[in-house]
Amino acid sequence: LLMKIAFWQIGKTKENYLKTGEDQYEKRLKHYLNFESNVYPDIKNAGKLKPADLKKAEAKMILAQIQNSDHLVILDEKGKSFNSVGFAKFNEKLFHSGSKRVIYLVGGAFGFDQSIYDRANQKIALSEMTFTHQMVRLFFLEQLYRAMTIIKNEQYHNT
Repeated sequence: LLMKIAFWQIGKTKENYLKTGEDQYEKRLKHYLNFESNVYPDIKNAGKLKPADLKKAEAKMILAQIQNSDHLVILDEKGKSFNSVGFAKFNEKLFHSGSKRVIYLVGGAFGFDQSIYDRANQKIALSEMTFTHQMVRLFFLEQLYRAMTIIKNEQYHNT
């Protein structure tokens, strides 16, 4: 698999118990994928910005790093929902799409600016429920790992 799978997030995970889980799944994923995780720093003085201005600043930072050939998938509550097997099939299709890099992007606390929606190739939802943007990271990594074990027909999925 030559394609790189990138998982991009804005701001560090602050809760140690979540960070421990993220680290564990990132390590496991490297067994299956050319995988990278990028944490983009919080915008300076974010607390003083209006949510719309903060989203614009985050979008500018992210869009500057995306190449035209990248396939951008944003995690958004209004995106397409999958069960775990469906998410595995979704990833398998991406692996055969010819893209050099697929970027899964989790937004900041207020979500995405319209410019990110405009650039995104796809939107997926982990759930119709709302989770903190920090928890979403761990849930996503676990589901990506689960998808890989499903694709490889390994035991993890039904344990």
